[in-house]
Amino acid sequence: MAGKAAVPGRGRRAKPTARKLLAGNPGKRAINQLEPTFTPLMNVDCPDWLAGDEYAATLWDMLIGELCGAQVLCITDLHNLEAFCAAYSRWRKAEIEMATHGLVVEGATGGPIKNPACTVANESLRQMTSYGALLGLDPSSRSRLIGGGKKKGEANPFADF
Repeated sequence: MAGKAAVPGRGRRAKPTARKLLAGNPGKRAINQLEPTFTPLMNVDCPDWLAGDEYAATLWDMLIGELCGAQVLCITDLHNLEAFCAAYSRWRKAEIEMATHGLVVEGATGGPIKNPACTVANESLRQMTSYGALLGLDPSSRSRLIGGGKKKGEANPFADF
């Protein structure tokens, strides 16, 4: 299939240029010199539409300082944080609903059915996983944000061979 143009959105997600440089560009592929850079945010207040939700606002307040302090969050990433906090709130509320009423509830016809909160919890958890990874909120994606390059002063033990 040589000669076919690459289809955007297929295959592995491209590694950010900063990560390639930190790792020493192991693939030796051309570096995108035109990649845009955005200014990291220093602090952002919780949006009004989210501030009225106790769980979302609390999580926002906990995360914004960490993300801004690590200079991970830019204006172009705010929607990811908003979506993460909203999904977290839905997940918490669904978990409380299941704890209160159980996993099985009475359906419209009187028979037992799965509590609809189970579906809400599962979908919200999937969303949290996706948005959290984009923000580096889990150990695996956090290590990718930091980069895989050598630390200063770290020598290659095989360099003499």
